[in-house]
Amino acid sequence: MTERTLVLIKPDGVQRGLVGAVIGRFERRGLHLVGLKLLRVDRLVAERHYAEHRERPFFAAVVDFITSSPVVAMAWEGPGAVGLVRTMMGATNPATAAPGTIRGDFGVDVGQNLVHGSDGVARAAEEVALFFRPEELVTWERAGQEWVAPAD
Repeated sequence: MTERTLVLIKPDGVQRGLVGAVIGRFERRGLHLVGLKLLRVDRLVAERHYAEHRERPFFAAVVDFITSSPVVAMAWEGPGAVGLVRTMMGATNPATAAPGTIRGDFGVDVGQNLVHGSDGVARAAEEVALFFRPEELVTWERAGQEWVAPAD
């Protein structure tokens, strides 16, 4: 089943020059890019994005971090995209993330773990809508798509 998910390359990934490496991994895996932008996340959007953690002791720190520098926001589509992206990202703590995952290969600290990916299909729809207006998402056909996954 084709799904859509949000991926953020967080400030540490942007500052460390890993944007191309991260995007390339998703492209090579066969996911379909439908939205992409570089932006500074404002505090209100950050607080909405992390609202489920509002009562947790790290809430202020994650909001401060995500608003500290530009992020790259992306919307990706593909069969099982939500789970696939999460597997490719690896464990939240880079110290325990498997080699070959984004966090396992590039991550250093749990507080600066390079990427965010939606944790479920419903949450993905909310997050994509938080970072992209409908007209910012592009519908297009990639040549050779039939070699990545069968048609729905």
